[in-house]
Amino acid sequence: LGTASKENLEKALDKLLIVGQDPPPTRCVIFHNAGSLGDLVYLRNLKDLDHVNSYFQMNVSSVVMLNAVVIEIMSKQPNVALEIVNISSLCAVQPFKSWGLYCAGKAARDMLFKVLADEEPNILVLNYAPGPLDNEMQEIARRATTDKELRSTFASLKEEGKLLPCNVSANKLLDILKQRKFKSG
Repeated sequence: LGTASKENLEKALDKLLIVGQDPPPTRCVIFHNAGSLGDLVYLRNLKDLDHVNSYFQMNVSSVVMLNAVVIEIMSKQPNVALEIVNISSLCAVQPFKSWGLYCAGKAARDMLFKVLADEEPNILVLNYAPGPLDNEMQEIARRATTDKELRSTFASLKEEGKLLPCNVSANKLLDILKQRKFKSG
């Protein structure tokens, strides 16, 4: 995804989206959940420009392109409601030491989706922070986070049973989407 061209995205999405379905669905929901943590090191130690550029290409730039292609394809389906969900994070609004790339990427995505909601009032946009999940990302956080205090916090969340099962958060997200009691963006 991080290096996909507009043409490659169009080909892939034409096959996945509703184009040509009979009868067409009335709703199309896109979930942006792919991404990476990047190096979990202090900013002063991020000296590999290729890594930084690659991180933002995968986690921010590709999202812009993917949304543009989806919107273009779906604009040809006038009776289908488009909803776009960005899986966000507390890291979008709160700094985590040694998580600079991840925090910056999540903050950038949150703002991009807010702008998208303002630009496209007919598209329902949601930034959803799923909470601390009991998943592979948390395992990596407990093992690879450079900041000792933050690494200890992640370990405590696990030890104290404060991590959410993924299905609990996913069901909450689906409830929010069903109820539609949120402001787009």
